[in-house]
Amino acid sequence: MKILVTNDDGIGARGIRALVKWAKTIGDVTVIAPKVEQSAKSQSILLREPYEIKDSDVFSDIGVKSMAVNSTPADCVRFAVDRIGKFDVVFSGINNGLNLGFDIVYSGTCSAACEANYAGIPAVAFSTAPDNMESAAESIDEIWNFITKGRLFDHCLMYNVNIPKNPRGIRITEQGGFYFKDHLIPVGENMYMARSYVAYKMPDALREDVDIDAVHLGFISITPITLDKTDRRALKNILG
Repeated sequence: MKILVTNDDGIGARGIRALVKWAKTIGDVTVIAPKVEQSAKSQSILLREPYEIKDSDVFSDIGVKSMAVNSTPADCVRFAVDRIGKFDVVFSGINNGLNLGFDIVYSGTCSAACEANYAGIPAVAFSTAPDNMESAAESIDEIWNFITKGRLFDHCLMYNVNIPKNPRGIRITEQGGFYFKDHLIPVGENMYMARSYVAYKMPDALREDVDIDAVHLGFISITPITLDKTDRRALKNILG
């Protein structure tokens, strides 16, 4: 199996190394990842200016070929598909921070999986809490077995996975609502900076089938996600 691994935290991040080491146990791995951190770049791409792509020795110690891309996660996948060849699956992550609820639309980690889907390649985006990276990597084998044995790719080609500390099982979930929001704080003359805060309000009854709630309950959340942004209910109501 030919595997492409990428992320949005940059090619030198702890999470991608943990993911690559695991991916080596199931297939032939190529890493094409951002040269520097590209968090919250969503599925942005560079169109009107060139960007550097160079061979990297970051993973030479474990015998994995890698390339550093001075652009976004989506451009990493675009380059891999256009210039390297066919891959059987794309793994993105492990992200340094959870990607839950509405936040996934900003996530470069999830958007790399979206870009893979444009090319018809199954993809999984992995995320966890910043201080849980190595522990989260120990769960990936269980997650992958759950996906493959359950034939989840027969139903959807793209999954967003969030791994809590000390997980007590796996749940298939739907996307929740707001998890983080930002205030724009003045930091100088005509200068502002986003400061994030947790917008999630824990309900009286947590639901195991919603990504945010499931993670708070200690479950690994696996959410099927789609590129189609059509509001089907509105469409049905409008057309009668």
